[in-house]
Amino acid sequence: MTTVLIIGAGDMGERVADGLAAGGRVGRLLVAGRSSARDAVAATVASARDCRVEAVPLDASRLDEVAGLLTATRPDLVVHCASMRSPWAMSGRSDPAARAVTAAGLALRLPYQLPLVLNVMRAVRAAGHTGPVANLSFPDVTGPVLARLGLAPAVGLGNAAMMQLRVRAALRAAHPDRPMPLIRVLGHHAQVFDVMQARRPADPQQHCRVHLGEDGQRDDSLAYQAPPLAPGPRYNVVTAAAVMPVLEALLPGAGPLRHSTAAPAGLPGGYPVRIADGSVALDLPPGLSEADAIAFNERMAAGDGVDGIDDDGTVRLTAAARRAVAEIAPDLADPIAVDDLAARAARLDAVLA
Repeated sequence: MTTVLIIGAGDMGERVADGLAAGGRVGRLLVAGRSSARDAVAATVASARDCRVEAVPLDASRLDEVAGLLTATRPDLVVHCASMRSPWAMSGRSDPAARAVTAAGLALRLPYQLPLVLNVMRAVRAAGHTGPVANLSFPDVTGPVLARLGLAPAVGLGNAAMMQLRVRAALRAAHPDRPMPLIRVLGHHAQVFDVMQARRPADPQQHCRVHLGEDGQRDDSLAYQAPPLAPGPRYNVVTAAAVMPVLEALLPGAGPLRHSTAAPAGLPGGYPVRIADGSVALDLPPGLSEADAIAFNERMAAGDGVDGIDDDGTVRLTAAARRAVAEIAPDLADPIAVDDLAARAARLDAVLA
């Protein structure tokens, strides 16, 4: 029986659970979380789908609990969907602190996104778990931080995959009678909002890269042609659709998949990949080297406020991020060290209260 463990029972956790249960290839689905939301999610999915679904109490901040659950259940796939605070938590806020923190880029809120997936990956190592882990918590940046620590998940979810869906939508509208070509997208989370809003940057160097067909013909404009969608939790609908092919391809016995997704093996940003037999490999178009692809995504990370990531996982923020919070709390833009995440999250809480 194929078993999948989903850590985090928020909106995305529920969407992932429902999508996997609906696919018919998962025999046992474990929905784990600290709040009672896990019970409602499990009951809803079990009622709607032909799948065994169990709610599991879990505090993902406790290494012993996560390691114990992995040892007891031996899931074929772990999907991490948990964070300390949702990226959408400030939707609708217009106070100066919220505006400043939002303007600084999502990397400033790394203390909300990194701690739980860091603990889960430490638990994976402690339990000797060898199955794939897919991470939905800001993977374009948490992935490379975890990689510096030797704890990278197999793959990240969303972002580049969402851009790929937008390209598909544009091609489907323009050429409804043509077969869909192979689409390979190179792009960073920092570029998602422009893509989703069909807002093409004036500078071509800021475009995500779209390659069509085996020969990798470039047509970046396709990423910005689907109908615009304003930022908000509705993006989760697209995210859920984007992640399902990746998750299903990671299940035992799945066929190979060529797709685009975030942070394979902890690389920064998103890449075209080939998934087969539970492993994930880059699937870059002709003429694009791995080094050039990584360098592109490292440059694009500045849009999220990332200036660089040190060998110990410390994230340095950009000058633009520092300017954004200079009048509110300039210390928020100090380098974010892995060992200081709890204090930095508390400081963010105080500023945003």
